[in-house]
Amino acid sequence: MRRRQSPSPPIPRLWLMTDERLGDRLWAALERLPRGSGIVFRHYRLPKAERRKMFGQVARIARRRNLMLVAAAADGLTTARLDGVHNHTGRPHIHAGFRTASAHNLREVIAACRRGADIVFLSPVYATRSHPGAKGIGALRFGLLARGSRVPVIALGGMNAARGRRMKGLGAYGWAGIDAWS
Repeated sequence: MRRRQSPSPPIPRLWLMTDERLGDRLWAALERLPRGSGIVFRHYRLPKAERRKMFGQVARIARRRNLMLVAAAADGLTTARLDGVHNHTGRPHIHAGFRTASAHNLREVIAACRRGADIVFLSPVYATRSHPGAKGIGALRFGLLARGSRVPVIALGGMNAARGRRMKGLGAYGWAGIDAWS
């Protein structure tokens, strides 16, 4: 994994969470992201060889467009192309670089901070296709949890640009989405 150089790049305020649902819309979503945004590469369900190939393609676009790239379940991916890891476990071989974590409640926000997360994705704020049937935590609860965090909190779940602007007033450092970018 590439170590951050001094000075550290700014933490992106806008993020794309990738997954298999995007299909071929992934490529357009990557081009829509503003420069300096971030990508959390997930694609958990792909077979390893396909996942590595897709990651390589995403990594090339991320470098060309100056996008931060972190990966969930980074094992087996070319770590030289990673800026960090998502939901890191603290294992020594993947502790370097930028760390992101997901959280759904106060206990998970605290745990992410203790594990050394640089940012926390708090979700779902609103109802979302990623969590069918799950009720969002809502803007007010998000704000209470975000303001209590020691690290920047990114709003995730049913987000778009308009909701992202509203969440900023409640303590969100930024916002992330899947469908919002595609």
